[in-house]
Amino acid sequence: MSGAVAILAFHQVYQPLGGSILLSAIVAGIPLYVLFVMLAVLRLPAWMSALTAMLSAAVLAALVWGMPFGLDVSATTEGMANGLWPISWIVLNAVFFHNLTIASGDFDVIRRSLTRLTGDRRVQALLVAFCFGALMEGIAGFGAPVAISAAILASLGFEPISAAVLALLANTAPVAFGSIGIPIVTLGLLTAPIIGHGAADQTPVTLALSAMVGRQLPIFSIIIPAFLIVVLAGWKRMVEVLPAVLTAGVVFAVVQFLVSNFIGPELTDVLAALVSMAAVALLLRVWKPKTLWGFAADRAAVAGAVPRFRSVGAAVAQVVDSPARVVRAYMMYVILVVVILIGQMGNLPFFSGSPAGNPKNALHTPANITADLKCGQPAFKLCPKPWIGPSPTVDAGAFKFPFWRFQWPGSYSGTSAKPKALISQEPQIVKASTPYPVTFTWDFLSAAGSLVLFASIVAFIVMAIRGAPLRLFFATYGRTLRQLALPIMTIAFILGIAAVMNFSGMTSTLALLMAKTGAVFPFFSAVIGALGVFLTGSDTASNTLFGPMQAFTANQIMVGGHHLNPILTAGTNSSGGVMGKMISPQNLSVGAAGVNRVGSEGEIFRRTIGYSLILTAAVGVVAMIEVYLIPGIIPTFG
Repeated sequence: MSGAVAILAFHQVYQPLGGSILLSAIVAGIPLYVLFVMLAVLRLPAWMSALTAMLSAAVLAALVWGMPFGLDVSATTEGMANGLWPISWIVLNAVFFHNLTIASGDFDVIRRSLTRLTGDRRVQALLVAFCFGALMEGIAGFGAPVAISAAILASLGFEPISAAVLALLANTAPVAFGSIGIPIVTLGLLTAPIIGHGAADQTPVTLALSAMVGRQLPIFSIIIPAFLIVVLAGWKRMVEVLPAVLTAGVVFAVVQFLVSNFIGPELTDVLAALVSMAAVALLLRVWKPKTLWGFAADRAAVAGAVPRFRSVGAAVAQVVDSPARVVRAYMMYVILVVVILIGQMGNLPFFSGSPAGNPKNALHTPANITADLKCGQPAFKLCPKPWIGPSPTVDAGAFKFPFWRFQWPGSYSGTSAKPKALISQEPQIVKASTPYPVTFTWDFLSAAGSLVLFASIVAFIVMAIRGAPLRLFFATYGRTLRQLALPIMTIAFILGIAAVMNFSGMTSTLALLMAKTGAVFPFFSAVIGALGVFLTGSDTASNTLFGPMQAFTANQIMVGGHHLNPILTAGTNSSGGVMGKMISPQNLSVGAAGVNRVGSEGEIFRRTIGYSLILTAAVGVVAMIEVYLIPGIIPTFG
């Protein structure tokens, strides 16, 4: 075994090319250049681009950074596995839940309920693009909100290109918490070993990142609705509906702040969107715009009349549903919220103890459902023994249920009972040579994707009571699997890129170069995040590619006698990233397809690029203000 260790053990190097950090960083960026050229220039399929970039990263890790072949393969496959669990698992079940609402007819009922609330085009844009789009982002994400809200606006008679622009603009502030919080969950997964002390710190790091992003984006949640109406109708027309604008934005921002800071990332968008929609609906019972604003194509409105919409889709939207049917439709989302809250109850302040996780005053099992679902998690004192398998302290690698964390095969020496990591981080990045284990976590029941699946099952039981056949459940799940086959492959390859770059030291090489920006790096954190989303179309993918680099870089920069807080820089990567989504080639294509204007991506890009640059710079300015003027706002960890 000692001979094997001598061959396989790997100590990271950060300046492999002539001792030059600049040259080494230029070469370390090759996988990102490959991804950019194939996606943005050649317009090749995302899965093909990600696969090529992943292979290029693996080759560079071996040939330039000197990573042994076995460890190279181990790191790459572990990253791909993380792409499948927990990330694709969340996406799969979130989109399945959305597809169930379509199959049950609940989605159309909710859509009609929103469009019947007002005939004013400005308020319609708020409800559909901002509020309902945020709900779709919170549940499905990954392009669905843009496609759905743009299509609804176009069906209501909005000019198609304008509908796509509005949908893209609105799909900003909610994105960091999209698809049941997966961008933040992924960021926590990848940065926990950097920000904390190891993979066991994933949950507290994720909650700290959720709080950080939740202290940045609410500012933009207030701004975006006004921005949206100014783009649609101009400043003067926006002021005329200011009560609706402020209600939608402020309510969303307040709930977004509270949930992200005191519950976690999973339900932030869903709760904020539902409460925001309800607030605007209640407002419209007591307030109406003085002037009913519409398009030239609309029939001139007479007092008390709703403008006639010229599209067939809009006519369908005027079908009247009974109040009971509308309530049943929204109950699907209430079920989703309740099930996830029950599954996450152990992370809530009232139940988690003080400090969080303190077994003396935390809610104990079996009442603490979160603790029940995590039995066997190392250092989790509320339920230390798994239901199935040996204690983690006895054998770390043996199968366990419901929680299993182990060192990935091929990445350790010794036995699975007492594994020894074969990868070590070295000074400049850390103070002394430190093991860097390649670990994988299989939280079978407590993963957000599992909780969404449980919610889908409960929701379907309600549907079945109303007469839905059992085959509908399985047919919808099969259709969702086919729908997401290529996106799931793409996610796995993107995570493979990140893993091999992180464990080979390539990410650290980039971080050391970025550290040269010094005190202004928080501003560039937002720019880097936006660049990542521009490249990949996904805040999750941007956090995957650049989140660890942001955390590493923060640890290299001194501000006021202390290292820059990596929670701030990693969180800003996600907050800045959302502003790059409206100009991402993938999302431009989704928006154009949603309004049946394929080929118009260039025009949409020209109309959104300025907004994207302004908002990205604004996120950078917010980060700088937080660092230098109100540092107490940055969450602490440990």
